[in-house]
Amino acid sequence: MSPHSSAQSAPSAPEGSPTPAGRGTPSGSKPSSLVNWELAARTAANLAPAGPALGSREIGAAVENLRLMAERSVPHVHEISKLEAARDLRDSEVLVVDRASWAKANTQSFAVMMDPIMSLLAAKQAAAGKNTAAAGATVTGAQLGAVLAFLSSKVLGQYDPFAALGASGTAPGNAGQGATAAASGGRLLLVAPNIITVERDLKVDPDDFRLWVCLHEQTHRVQFAAAPWLRHHMLAEIEKLGGLLVGDSDKLGEKMLQAVKSLGSRSLGGKRAAPDGPSRGAVLDLLQDPAEKAALSHVTAVMSLLEGHANVVMDGVDQTIVPTVRTIRQRFNNRGRDRGMLEKFIRNLMGLDAKMRQYSDGAKFVRDVVAVAGMEGFNTVWAQAENLPTETEIHNARLWVERMGL
Repeated sequence: MSPHSSAQSAPSAPEGSPTPAGRGTPSGSKPSSLVNWELAARTAANLAPAGPALGSREIGAAVENLRLMAERSVPHVHEISKLEAARDLRDSEVLVVDRASWAKANTQSFAVMMDPIMSLLAAKQAAAGKNTAAAGATVTGAQLGAVLAFLSSKVLGQYDPFAALGASGTAPGNAGQGATAAASGGRLLLVAPNIITVERDLKVDPDDFRLWVCLHEQTHRVQFAAAPWLRHHMLAEIEKLGGLLVGDSDKLGEKMLQAVKSLGSRSLGGKRAAPDGPSRGAVLDLLQDPAEKAALSHVTAVMSLLEGHANVVMDGVDQTIVPTVRTIRQRFNNRGRDRGMLEKFIRNLMGLDAKMRQYSDGAKFVRDVVAVAGMEGFNTVWAQAENLPTETEIHNARLWVERMGL
């Protein structure tokens, strides 16, 4: 699927994509920004691999089929999750995109999430009389674009809850009119070339595989519809963690260097002392301040919950829904065992393997809670921020069940 041919089905910037001018704009970085978002988006799109070569008819058929499977998956998410929010999903949109579009779209999400942190760091540098923002923004923008280009060939789908949090919280074209229902939430991106590549590599039934993938991604969409407070809570927690890191910004460079050296030793065969607990990957392992660790612990717990719950829903289907589900699970779980050393190094550096652990840790928590309190009892987690599990509770579901009085 080449960028040129896939543009018919996956626009170079997904329709309805935000332009977060108020929080850091991909269409032109603010003077105080430490990341050139425009350069990041351009770099990501230029470096993203094209994917499988398909004719226009094949592309059109694949896009329509993915949209169909996305729609078909929602009733199954509702049946398995017991969340009423799955009955009528109108707060967000579903887009089938190519790799370049996914990469560019994620620069917009990064702009939303990182703008408060970047502003704090820029203000600190300005107060210290440092005038390296422009050069730093260019370097950081190029680096971020390269990372997103790498990731663009790995991601099958993604729910972006921050898509509508642009200028005044509205999507393009809605300024002065109020955001539409679809624009008021997030957006679900299905990366067509990656889905097609994996289903071909695994030699599985395309319809079954696409429905299986959509079950996971639509569950994320339902989570944020069931807990509309969640995206603002996550932004606040990310900003809190970022603020703590900015407060120690003079040591960030040193931490990065240590992370690379440590990761290189681990990935390339060197000896390394066993960590005290599960590694979160790269720079995050080097946090020493108790407040930093506490903030990261909360973000980790929330991500584990979201990913684990989506996996439980995805695995809740049987052969009556996805006839070849057993084959898909077996072959999909065996992927990645033969990754090259360079790719393993990059995955560790960016914490991608830590993300995979979030899937398994969170899924065990959900299953353990459901076994005791049922799915309805588990769903109290979406009622308010105070009901979110701690990282300790993620690893010991009984503690959360007792705290909730279930």
